Amino acid sequence: MRPFRILSPCGMLGYGFPEASFHRGMALQPDAIVVDAGSTDAGPHKLGLGTAIVSPQACKKDLTLMITAGARAGIPVIIGSAGGSGARKHVLWTRRIIDEIIEEQHITGKKIATIWADIPKESVTRAMCDGTLLPLGLAVKPLTPDRLERTTGVVAQMGHEPFVEALRQGADIIIGGRAYDPSPFAAPAILHGYSPAYAYHLGKVLECAALCATPGTTKDCMLGTIDDEGFIVTPLSPERKCTPLSVAAHTFYEKDHPYTLHGPGITMDLSGCRFTQYDDVSVRVTGSRLSVDDTYRIKLEGAMQVAYRTFVLAGIRDELLLSHLKEVESAVVRQVQAYYHEIDPDTYTIHFMNYGMDAVLGDCEPNPAPGHEVGVMFEVLAPSQEMANMICATLRSTFLHYGYPGRKSTAGNLAFPFAPSDIPFGPVFEFSVYHLMPVPDGLTMFPIEYDTAGGERHGTVV
Repeated sequence: MRPFRILSPCGMLGYGFPEASFHRGMALQPDAIVVDAGSTDAGPHKLGLGTAIVSPQACKKDLTLMITAGARAGIPVIIGSAGGSGARKHVLWTRRIIDEIIEEQHITGKKIATIWADIPKESVTRAMCDGTLLPLGLAVKPLTPDRLERTTGVVAQMGHEPFVEALRQGADIIIGGRAYDPSPFAAPAILHGYSPAYAYHLGKVLECAALCATPGTTKDCMLGTIDDEGFIVTPLSPERKCTPLSVAAHTFYEKDHPYTLHGPGITMDLSGCRFTQYDDVSVRVTGSRLSVDDTYRIKLEGAMQVAYRTFVLAGIRDELLLSHLKEVESAVVRQVQAYYHEIDPDTYTIHFMNYGMDAVLGDCEPNPAPGHEVGVMFEVLAPSQEMANMICATLRSTFLHYGYPGRKSTAGNLAFPFAPSDIPFGPVFEFSVYHLMPVPDGLTMFPIEYDTAGGERHGTVV
């Protein structure tokens, strides 16, 4: 079979990419343009609140280039995890942007497929009852009927199968809900008969675009070329190159095992891979292996609101205060709790992050000695925004004027970069569903809806 080329514009739809790199990639006549648009890296907030990771203007800027180029070249444009978290709200948000582009660019006759990734809570409940719902690590508390009820919605990571089906039906633009990141990249190659092992491994590399190059970035384009015996990754900017080390390192990116990679219904074995310099800037990969799991499982994601947050950012430069910072913070908390003695302290949380001391690693920090200044961010989590605001204001004023031993001045202990200093954040979410659920196959839970640019919808295929 002839080599099959996939153009990955950027590591996250809306992050942006150089137009010169994109046009350089289009000149190489790719067979598909594929982009990942989502992640759980930012935590559960976007999924729980139903908001996007990037701005609509940034998303539209990227998609305008991709959709117009795809339409001119007659190749599919595929989006995975639309809108960031891939739930219905996020997919519809992406669709509205695409509709604007289609109208403004006078694009007609293109078949659009929308793949939904929303999972009915009834299906999750059945899996809970029959004992087949498996928690994914220790990331979440045990799932109960009450926590499921409080979950705003559940999505699942789809594999390549729904994307393959949409392509088989002639879709020119595919808006996929929550997807396993490599899946939309693997799908067009699998449809055309290429090895699923190489297709998925290539997808693992391409989903972050030029992050596998050096210097690495998610904001530049990458071309993947797959053939019968492996694949090649090529950066599309003259400023970057791929090396065996850079591509191998990215293969290990976001994995809990150096060789094993689990996806919906599949397990990849990368222990036998070889990374070889193909030309001055490209790397060839061979030896990827893939097996089909005995039970097809999909990863579920759901978020529930647990509190409201207010936080303050302040600077401390007094050497004496910094030498006793943890003790002062504990004393300040005790004073706040004593002042609000009528409020159960178990109903709210006060948390300090001392940047310049141990804010990143916490108790694991090997060298917690502060520098000459420390940035303190303290937050209050409470059942209502009003309570969070109230307790945080008292915490801030108590900390500001706390008379620690040896203080030489009655001036404030904290330097605030902003006024007002207290920032009400709003709702706080946590993952309530982070589980594996068995399903009959890779298509059953992901309905596909088709329509035509400028035309009517064709209905739903399940």
